[in-house]
Amino acid sequence: MKPAPFSYHRPGTLEEALILLDRHGMDASPLAGGQSLVPMMNFRMARPEHVIDLNAISELAGITLGEEWTYIGAMTRHHHVAMSPEVRDHLPLLACAAGTIGHYAIRQRGTIGGSLVQADPAGQIPLVAMALDAEVLIKSASGERCLPIADFLIFAMDVALDEGELVTAVRFPNQSPGGRWGFELFSRRHGDYAVASLALSFALNPSGAIVGFRVAIGGTAPVPHRLRDLEVAQEGVVPDASWATRVAKEIAQAADADDDPRTPEIYRRELLESLAHCALQRALERSTA
Repeated sequence: MKPAPFSYHRPGTLEEALILLDRHGMDASPLAGGQSLVPMMNFRMARPEHVIDLNAISELAGITLGEEWTYIGAMTRHHHVAMSPEVRDHLPLLACAAGTIGHYAIRQRGTIGGSLVQADPAGQIPLVAMALDAEVLIKSASGERCLPIADFLIFAMDVALDEGELVTAVRFPNQSPGGRWGFELFSRRHGDYAVASLALSFALNPSGAIVGFRVAIGGTAPVPHRLRDLEVAQEGVVPDASWATRVAKEIAQAADADDDPRTPEIYRRELLESLAHCALQRALERSTA
């Protein structure tokens, strides 16, 4: 298959890109890594009249470490995120997840902003963004705004972007030194989207009690989701030998899990319990250095 006819634009600055988006409105699609848009155009599932290539806009790529936040430009490639020393030190959960996306060639082209806008329920970046309370920076020709990830992700393949708006960066709160984290996914083949995935983080205070417990589930519902009641219940708990087993069961029971003939709800929950147990156990075993 070949795409339907379209006009190609390659702006050199963010300002030029925003002007083009404002001019062409709903008839335009930004092109980031192209790992989702190009196949959709080839199958004519997407038929933009104008494609605005963002790859020449250097200001949209890069990683900036701040005291409280790490800012990652929307055009930053997954491979760069996975290998960045700053991300590995301050956001190890994100670095780990980015390194599992697709195959090496996909990670070389795919971008963090593109993954968020694609909003695939099984995507690693939306899941980790949800787990870490990331915020999405958005600009248009008329202004800019910042949205919490929970408000940005609306439904499968649907995000809170208005006409003419572009995601320019994502910012993640830096994880505390010595924080514990876990990430697990299951896919039928290496590189495929996950049937189920899980990301979690927490810390242990000097008394060995849990603080800041967060857990997000992906692949089992239209959007990645947090288990807020379970998170609250874990605050102040001192993990014992049975903690991972017990909490894994609670996670599997509390998670939203769709039911369909190919992946029944009971299978999703059993899978989540296994993934959660591995993630919790590995988080406890991580060095606090």
